[in-house]
Amino acid sequence: MKKFTRYSLASIILMFFPMQHALAETTIYSVRVDGLACPYCAYGIEKKLNELKGVKFIDMDLDKGIVIVEAYNVKLKDTQLKQLFQDAGFTYRSKQERTE
Repeated sequence: MKKFTRYSLASIILMFFPMQHALAETTIYSVRVDGLACPYCAYGIEKKLNELKGVKFIDMDLDKGIVIVEAYNVKLKDTQLKQLFQDAGFTYRSKQERTE
């Protein structure tokens, strides 16, 4: 009986585990910004982005003026990003996003 209970409990846990993972989603944003010219500037933006809940990874291409942001279980809105970059002294132009 104990063996049956143990297997039943394990089956129930394993049944719900994939569902939890399916509910969590990662969104990768490619944000175009004007004024991004030096590593010091990039650090200021990185600090502000890291303050946002759900942001897990940030990368920047200074030559192209692109900021890559990986966010987990959160959607970053245009208005939110525009204000963030404006506060940091940059001009937000656009964003592209894809969900994984």
